Amino acid sequence: MSIPLPPGQIERPQFPRFGLGKFARRFPAEPDRIRLQVGGDVERKLNVEALLQALPRIEQQSDFHCVTTWSILGARWSGWRFADFYRQIVVAEARPLAQAEFVVLRGEDGYCSCLPLEDLLRDDVMLADRLDGHSLGHGLGLEHGAPLRLIAPAHYGYKNVKHLVAIEFWRDRRAYRFPLPYPTFMDHPRARVAFEERGRLFPRQILRYLYRLIIPLNVYVFAKALAAHRRKQAR
Repeated sequence: MSIPLPPGQIERPQFPRFGLGKFARRFPAEPDRIRLQVGGDVERKLNVEALLQALPRIEQQSDFHCVTTWSILGARWSGWRFADFYRQIVVAEARPLAQAEFVVLRGEDGYCSCLPLEDLLRDDVMLADRLDGHSLGHGLGLEHGAPLRLIAPAHYGYKNVKHLVAIEFWRDRRAYRFPLPYPTFMDHPRARVAFEERGRLFPRQILRYLYRLIIPLNVYVFAKALAAHRRKQAR
């Protein structure tokens, strides 16, 4: 018996490179090298890639749900549990200040998103460097977040930041702004799939319809940009 899809979602057979159009032509400079900085309201800012490698690795199978209504079922991710990263590295080494529980995640491509710390500490949230047995830094992985990305299955894909290079722990929202020129109604504070928190101000049924219209063009634009990037790299 198959598990029903979340409200408003449609299963997609292939996992496309996808996102906001502004970021279609942006790629990591070194897709096979993890670089991750912890900052924000912390006593000590630090680079944690070496510490990250010392954490226990985990593997999990989880679905991925894009806010534009498509879903990929049963993706196999490998990496490190975010809760382990937070307790063993952030708390122990960076020492966040009291109530620094607003988390900003930044990608090398310039994209950023945010989530409450309590959501990131769920058991199924991870920092992933492998997908379906392959490193994100090689082959198909480049389009899915090389070399490191967030995987938070309970939240729509735009909260699952790709090409992750910085995680900041703040006491308020002062350091965060949803990427310009995109309107802030697109950015729900939590974007939980089960509650269909696709955005703010507009009814979810309207957002379903509007977002679904952009899927074919967006898939084309991102695929074309990736192909051009690979041709350039092959020269």
